[in-house]
Amino acid sequence: MRGFYRRYLQVVLRFLPFALAFLRDRRRFLLFGPPRRVPEAVHRRRAERMTELMLELGPAFIKVGQVLSTRPDVVPPIYAETFATLQDEVPEDVGGDPLTVVEEELAELVDLETLEPVAGGSLAFVYAVEHDGERLALKVRRPGITAIIERDLRVIDAILPIVAAFAPENQRYSLENVADDFEEIILEELDFEREAAIMREIGANLDPDRVVVPAVHEELSSERVLAMEFVAGAKITDEDALADRGIDRTALATLIARTYLQMGLVDGVYHADPHPGNLAVTDDGRLVIYDFGMSQRLTPSAQEDIVSLYRTLVRRDVDGLLNTLIALEVLEPTVDRVAVRNVLRLVIENLEGRSVITWRAIITELMTMLHDFPFRIPPNVMLLIRAGTVGEGVCRSLDPEFDFIAVTRDFLVDHGFIESELESLLADLRDDLRESVPVIAAAPARFDRVFGQLERGELVVRTQPVDDDDGDGAVGYAVIAAGLVVAAAILTFHEQPYELVGVAFAVAFLWLYVRGRLRRRR
Repeated sequence: MRGFYRRYLQVVLRFLPFALAFLRDRRRFLLFGPPRRVPEAVHRRRAERMTELMLELGPAFIKVGQVLSTRPDVVPPIYAETFATLQDEVPEDVGGDPLTVVEEELAELVDLETLEPVAGGSLAFVYAVEHDGERLALKVRRPGITAIIERDLRVIDAILPIVAAFAPENQRYSLENVADDFEEIILEELDFEREAAIMREIGANLDPDRVVVPAVHEELSSERVLAMEFVAGAKITDEDALADRGIDRTALATLIARTYLQMGLVDGVYHADPHPGNLAVTDDGRLVIYDFGMSQRLTPSAQEDIVSLYRTLVRRDVDGLLNTLIALEVLEPTVDRVAVRNVLRLVIENLEGRSVITWRAIITELMTMLHDFPFRIPPNVMLLIRAGTVGEGVCRSLDPEFDFIAVTRDFLVDHGFIESELESLLADLRDDLRESVPVIAAAPARFDRVFGQLERGELVVRTQPVDDDDGDGAVGYAVIAAGLVVAAAILTFHEQPYELVGVAFAVAFLWLYVRGRLRRRR
């Protein structure tokens, strides 16, 4: 425990200046005084210094920063954006030399003279080696890293209650659960058997003619070593290599986006860390995915809810979005639904006013606006958000004009999750007419009754202004059009061709209805 207390004191002292700065933002003199107005540049410098500190503190804190980069319920957007730059590059000797693990477990099975270092991460190191005339990749867990991670997780768990005590009340709901989320995600990354199983499952789900997932060599794998096929590829950030291979950057971005959408929305098991270091392209243009430590499986119900999240966001369905956020446990079931609904409508209106809408912008706007309500992001949702935001960043680095939302909409249509615009419009028209026809059929009798009451002075009409934000004026055009059709049908028995006038007006009002629905969808 002495190591724990020393580490606890070290972490507290290193983060203390940041804590004091944040407290002074709320009260200039810590215990009293007005809040300070802090420029965005100051927050960005703080975030950069915190990023450097996490790198210095080691693997657990690097993972904490990576997780926080997708937790807008815990940290402001500027900090999340900066933490997203954290990569797993740390000195090879952190947690011990991984080469000793290879020597202990595989000395008699592989040709150690061919061993070459390939990459280093915060939790593991990757080597290339020859085995039976085949080149393999060995992902080796750093010796002693598990004990270091578990100690740092205890430190984080001990610090969080103090942070929660000073945090705004609307963030405490998230902070109460964040330590468990960190622990679950980081310890799963240390489980190589789980990673191997997920690699096999994802590899079986994806089309091998378009996407390559390295095959696992189970006979050489163990608790500390994951042996897999060595798949060479050009980095997707290497513009010259992509040009030499004749790879269309927009097509590659689309392949990446649709691959991750398939994993998350169709297959229910997905790779959650699509940063450029984990993606490559083969000579024949296939996408290669590396490092499945940060991956996740979804339960069927969670998968259905996440499909609903994408669908409601793409269709701008406020009620559906609210129900989905409650189903995903982002919001509590007891939340003020009317207030949240108004906030969600405002989010959609704000996004529609922008010239470019990105997945990151949607999530940032949504979570920023929800800060007045108690909410949290469960680990499975958080990892899927990370896959979406990081993946979108990769796609836009390939093609700055890449429209992730449009690709998502097309994917949802192709897989039957939402109807095409025409099918959706026809369905809305059918529903509106189904609701309107009974009303119109009963209208003559009702009109006669109302007019009789008016003539006898039995009817008094009072009006008062009402909020019509929830109304849909286009439906009124549909009702009028349907009424004119009924009138035209009646007038066909008249000598004069008055029914033609009725039909002409019906067509005009029907066009106004269709135009209104189309505008609403844009």
